[in-house]
Amino acid sequence: MTTRLDRRFAALKEEGRAGLVTFLTAGDPDPATAAAILEGLPAAGADVIELGMPFTDPMADGPAIQAASLRALDAGMTLTKTLDLVRTFRRGNDTTPVVLMGYFNPIFHYGTDRFLDDAKQAGVDGLIVVDLPPEEDDELCLPALAKGLAFIRLATPTTDDARLPAVLQNTSGFLYYVSITGITGAAAPVVDVVGEAVARIRRHTQLPVAVGFGIREPEQARAIARVADAAVVGSALVDLIAKHQGEGSQAVRNAVLGKVEALAAAVHKARG
Repeated sequence: MTTRLDRRFAALKEEGRAGLVTFLTAGDPDPATAAAILEGLPAAGADVIELGMPFTDPMADGPAIQAASLRALDAGMTLTKTLDLVRTFRRGNDTTPVVLMGYFNPIFHYGTDRFLDDAKQAGVDGLIVVDLPPEEDDELCLPALAKGLAFIRLATPTTDDARLPAVLQNTSGFLYYVSITGITGAAAPVVDVVGEAVARIRRHTQLPVAVGFGIREPEQARAIARVADAAVVGSALVDLIAKHQGEGSQAVRNAVLGKVEALAAAVHKARG
């Protein structure tokens, strides 16, 4: 069975272009504004949407996304409300893939089987759970695949050829290549190095390769889009929410969607 992710990456390949993956934390800066931004992302040019599941201890994330999680939690966001956010989005959009990204602890406390059922019913297409290595696939990865949810794994500059097959074994949807070592938003990727890494990964898998961490500006996104199947932008968008949150919901929405439009224009023309 083909999924929304499969169809989206197949369409991108047919069009001869890379995709733009946008990350936002669910409920940031508040549920209503987050819903308004989410609704506008596809028209602004987002090909795949990653939604962060707010968590009190997001250890792999940099200060910007940590602060976004705290804003969302302070505004009353929960995992149940995150699924409701996707469910509401799906009423107006049945084609754009939505991937939930986060940590296992909230899922475990929600109840793994219940979460997977509810996520599938809400219209979630895949999961990125950064603190579950391949050795723990029985915990969530394999049950997710059995329910028809993609399980997207991270590879990093330290993932060598010996480790890569284990990382890829049960990965589906796409592979997320972390272009730098360290936390999100901390540095900028070096395109030549990323290109070599993506080429190496492609020798091991037919999965699309999306590259993220450190991509903030359209020019950077365009450069990454020339060597990868998609560019992922998160911290730059989250920073705009922090910058404009005191100006009202419409100002936040306009700032984020304006940035996404600029990024999408750069990514979509990268191979033109």
